[in-house]
Amino acid sequence: MINHIVLMKFKPGVNGSDISDLEKHMDDLPNNIAEIHSYEFGRDVVRSERSYDFGLIALFANTEALSRYQVHPDHLVVLEKVKNMCNHIITVDFEGTDASSFKEKIPKSDLTDL
Repeated sequence: MINHIVLMKFKPGVNGSDISDLEKHMDDLPNNIAEIHSYEFGRDVVRSERSYDFGLIALFANTEALSRYQVHPDHLVVLEKVKNMCNHIITVDFEGTDASSFKEKIPKSDLTDL
C-alpha cells in the first residue's frame, strides 16, 4: 500500500465556506476515482503554533495507482482549488506497513493481553 499524506496551510482570508466547498469536492473523489483504496481528510482541531490547517490521508495499491489518481480530471479540479487556497502544501508518499506483519513477530503468549 502507498500512503499519500498532504498537509495544507491556508492563505489568510480563506473562510469556512471556501473550506466547506473544498471538502465537498474532496468527498466526491472516492466515488469517482477507482484507484482510491481509502480516503480521509479534515480540518485541524488542535490549532497549535506548528499545526497545519487541513490534512489528507489516502491509500493506494501501488505507485501506478497513485500516478493515475494524480492525473485524474476530478483530482485536478481539487488540486487547483487547493493551490489557490494554500500558502504551503507538504506531501509525503510512502509504502505502509501491514499491521498484521507485526502480530506475526509477537510471541503468541503476548497476544493474549491484546
